Amino acid sequence: MVIAIIQARFSSLRLSGKVLKEIQGKTLLEHMIERVLRAKKLDKIVVATTEKPEDEAIVKIAEKLGVGTFRGSEDDVLDRFYQAAKEFGAAHIVRLTGDCPLMDPEVVDEVVNFYIQNQDKYDYASNCHLVTYPNGMETEVFSYEALERTHKEAKLLSEREHVTPYIYKHPEIFRAGNVERSSDMSHIRITVDNPEDFTVISGVFNELYAENKNFSLDDILRLYREKPEIFSANQNIKRNEGYKKSLTEDLKQR
Repeated sequence: MVIAIIQARFSSLRLSGKVLKEIQGKTLLEHMIERVLRAKKLDKIVVATTEKPEDEAIVKIAEKLGVGTFRGSEDDVLDRFYQAAKEFGAAHIVRLTGDCPLMDPEVVDEVVNFYIQNQDKYDYASNCHLVTYPNGMETEVFSYEALERTHKEAKLLSEREHVTPYIYKHPEIFRAGNVERSSDMSHIRITVDNPEDFTVISGVFNELYAENKNFSLDDILRLYREKPEIFSANQNIKRNEGYKKSLTEDLKQR
């Protein structure tokens, strides 16, 4: 069974409550779930949040949209993923993050299909290394066995907080594959982690949603070519700031 686990929580250092912010009458989390529900290669979707009271709103959104829910550790996201995968009987896990409300289901399907067709070669596949997709289309797929071993062996804060670093940092243990676009669009940022990101995401939805609620990544890229100013507010923000902060915290553990 291929299960997509979307990690989401209310608290955020840079933009508190970001997944519950609204655009076009829906929260960002609702938009994301509705888009991921259109993926054809998934057997189930689970939203994994924390046990904190403020995350009850996240659970209610997931239940309203008919997807599974799991509540676990706030900081040990690796444990949250492992326990969720175990509870729902996942054979393969698709890791998605709730700060990607423009996630294209075709991108999810592309990465999952690549992984499924190459199970004899890879334990893990993503579009996150040798990056060519816009920031906000990150999709990772890995086996339950890889997750289980990672859960047992990963010790560093960055490995527990960000779920998959132990996998791709240990090629002697795990075989990793990568999906790339024909053209590099990694300079475009359409994730939500800062107020500037929310400005960009709002602009994209306001341009495209009324005409076609199921607009694709191709539609977003066309908008980028036609109206690049919509995407300008967050272009100075560097990718993976949260992970880099965790790496700094790792040094304190050593």
